Amino acid sequence: MGTETKSNSYTGQISTSGGNPKVMKDSLSLVRQTVNQQSQSNQVQNQLNSNSNSNTNINTNTQSEHENELNTSDIRQKQEDKSRKEAIVPFVPIFVEEADVIQGAKELLKVIRPTWDLSHVEFKSFTDGITNKLVGCFHKEISKLRDENGGSYLPIKSEDPVIIEKVDDELFTDQNQTTDDDGALVQYSDNVVLVRIYGNKTDLLIDRKAETQNFLLLHTYGLAPSLYATFKNGLVYEYVPGTTLNTDSVLCPEIWPLVARRMAEMHRKVRKHGESSATVKPMPMIWKKTQSFLDLVPERFSDAEKHKRVKETFLPIGRLREEFNKLYEYLEALNSPIVFSHNDLLLGNVIYTQSLNTVNFIDYEYADYNFQAFDIGNHFAEMCGVDEVDYSRYPKREFQLQWLRVYLEEYLQRSHIQTEEVELLYVQVNQFALASHIFWTVWSLLQAEHSTIDFDYVGYAFLRYNEYLARKVEFLSLTAAKNNK
Repeated sequence: MGTETKSNSYTGQISTSGGNPKVMKDSLSLVRQTVNQQSQSNQVQNQLNSNSNSNTNINTNTQSEHENELNTSDIRQKQEDKSRKEAIVPFVPIFVEEADVIQGAKELLKVIRPTWDLSHVEFKSFTDGITNKLVGCFHKEISKLRDENGGSYLPIKSEDPVIIEKVDDELFTDQNQTTDDDGALVQYSDNVVLVRIYGNKTDLLIDRKAETQNFLLLHTYGLAPSLYATFKNGLVYEYVPGTTLNTDSVLCPEIWPLVARRMAEMHRKVRKHGESSATVKPMPMIWKKTQSFLDLVPERFSDAEKHKRVKETFLPIGRLREEFNKLYEYLEALNSPIVFSHNDLLLGNVIYTQSLNTVNFIDYEYADYNFQAFDIGNHFAEMCGVDEVDYSRYPKREFQLQWLRVYLEEYLQRSHIQTEEVELLYVQVNQFALASHIFWTVWSLLQAEHSTIDFDYVGYAFLRYNEYLARKVEFLSLTAAKNNK
């Protein structure tokens, strides 16, 4: 659920009034120097990669095919490890005020894009999410970015990242490209910077240092965009061209297999630096995060009306903890593999780029090691909608079995998947979907106490918990043997 927008009724324009960003001016030159060093480091790394590829080609003439595979894998692993160690993300000592995010974005651009003429930069405030705010910064020397009423961009429902669709040819020569003054094609993302400002008290829910590390880790595997910089209360990163999924497109036969394979690729490939399959099994995210959230939910909410709404169902919080602990004990015994997971794959966090026939995942606030079946079950639960949640949309068995077969083909790296393998995963996924409901229920209660965003978190907590109760008996009674009948 994370940072998606649940209703367009919560859309608001970001005010440009208020105080200026708090900037440590004497530190900005050092940050600029770091940015330049990062650029030079990337150039050197690209050259090293090129040389390594050349060496690999030479080796193919002198070694057996098996030795080549080992050698190439070893070189690739060393390059990935080196890139992780050498990754430099500039920290810009700026705090961006929520009331004046445009001015804050300008101050950031002065540091990370010093060659940009700010008079040619247009800023677009996108629909507020229920955790963060997002601003797109468009360097438009060719043609000026039109306002929303001009029709150049469709309304944005998801907060992270900016989803821009081509409407006319005046701004684009292709969905993902534009041209410079000489007519040469350049990547449109080169002219866009995304600035995300964290919501109030979200550090209670999210380890921001770990989020940055996840961003960099996934980028080394080609599973995340570039992270340009961090600042005191946010991130600056690369634009991902495409459109977010919705309740219709997530079921399209040309799209859902891309999602299944992308998730399987993440689960199969990604390992934190210094860890391997031989490393001691890590603690699953769903256990440690849910416990930490439960510890933070107050026994008395500061808002009297909210407290009145939640006390009968959720308080004392020990009752919900006991419910989760019993469920977790059952789920842990299913022996679902622990893999590096996204853990928040709602529809707004899946970007489909039609021209490239690809999907990308964004928003890595909750990425961590977790049960394989949780990541899939959470995604299935999120297929029920973002703006208006309708659990009658929960994917039917036939669709799930197709999806899971495609997933297993990529995850297990073989084309022949046995029916028993698909059936077993089907049971695990639906039972872990119950854990997803409890997790976001607790998350919502915590947000209800601390968030300043105008969203009915208490209502959402009831929505998720009621679905948990409605599906509990049905899902926990599933067995692979039954499903084979």
